[in-house]
Amino acid sequence: MDETKLRAWWSHWQGLDGRLTGMSAAEVLEQTGWARSVGGVGPYLTLFARAGIGRQAADDAVARLEIHELPSARGCTYVVPAADFGLALKVGQGFSNEGRTAQKLGVTGAEIEKLCSAVLKALAKGPVDPEGLREAIGGAVRNLGEQGKKKGLTTTMPVALARLQSAGEIRRVPANGRLDQQRYRYALWRPNPLDRFKLSGEEACTELARRFFTWIGPATLEEFQWFSGLGVKAARAAVEPLGLVPLESREERLMLPEARADFLAFIVPKRPQYVLVSSLDGVSHLRRDVEGLLAPEDMNRSFFCEKGLMDLSSHAILDRGRLIGLWEYDVTTESIVWMSFIPRNRELEKVVTRTERFIHSELGDARSFSLDSPKSRAPRIEALRKAAR
Repeated sequence: MDETKLRAWWSHWQGLDGRLTGMSAAEVLEQTGWARSVGGVGPYLTLFARAGIGRQAADDAVARLEIHELPSARGCTYVVPAADFGLALKVGQGFSNEGRTAQKLGVTGAEIEKLCSAVLKALAKGPVDPEGLREAIGGAVRNLGEQGKKKGLTTTMPVALARLQSAGEIRRVPANGRLDQQRYRYALWRPNPLDRFKLSGEEACTELARRFFTWIGPATLEEFQWFSGLGVKAARAAVEPLGLVPLESREERLMLPEARADFLAFIVPKRPQYVLVSSLDGVSHLRRDVEGLLAPEDMNRSFFCEKGLMDLSSHAILDRGRLIGLWEYDVTTESIVWMSFIPRNRELEKVVTRTERFIHSELGDARSFSLDSPKSRAPRIEALRKAAR
């Protein structure tokens, strides 16, 4: 297999070649996949890198419920387009750890049902923040003591909130409208997105598989299994109706039949297509594969010495799908610190500067996740400075 072509194809299909410029946030996510959200800038960089969408436009799309952060694939939070709200909620059900932990701590189903009813009643007058919700509910919430603290569950409130979110009864509303700060209010969700969603659990898994292979095919069955959280048997059953075809004979990576012709006709662009993306960008995160983006000569670099590399340690710089560098944002100097495996050039520096201006003027920082502070990031920044020298 021509790995150079495959990398460039993933980049093109993911919209990292500029073909999605002018599209809305919802359209970008429909075409390229749900954006992983962990309290960092991933969703913003996803939209900016593909369509030049600024923070305010993204926040406005959230406010209009054109896109929203939901518990979805394998129970993890993703920013999802409105067309997929029902599907995302359906395939995310059954993955909550809070319920299982609470059960081990002696919390009964009846107790959680009572608490859920109290939450819905408290939200009937409008969105409420967590503190206001606790005050409104009062004695319906139980402290789980030292045993709960040891297991990471101090009260029964998270169990009820997780259940209601998964059921589409309530949703989290960003307190300041931003996707990169984990401060929320809770609100009733009316109409419930699941009210009109009629697919069975098995049918929903097949629809998830269809979207996955549309977003990031060719991919392996194991990669879909990881993304979906399904077991081996369930994953095979989910993809069976799709009639997936191998990329080549004796090739584990599979594609939708209608996409294979497009791939075969695809020609790798001759000119560079530099782009800066987040460490959780769909081009690597959906398949959870960093190694597939590396050229052979970069495999043994100190940043990638781990065999079977799945996750990025820093944000990435790509060229036609090839990982050519890493970057972080230094809040002290208000600048991007970066290194590349290729010689620096004017066009690459121009793209870095464009992203730097976006972060400085619209985001203020570029956290990978909620706990990624400037202090914790300092060693990574120093390593990049050293490598750049």
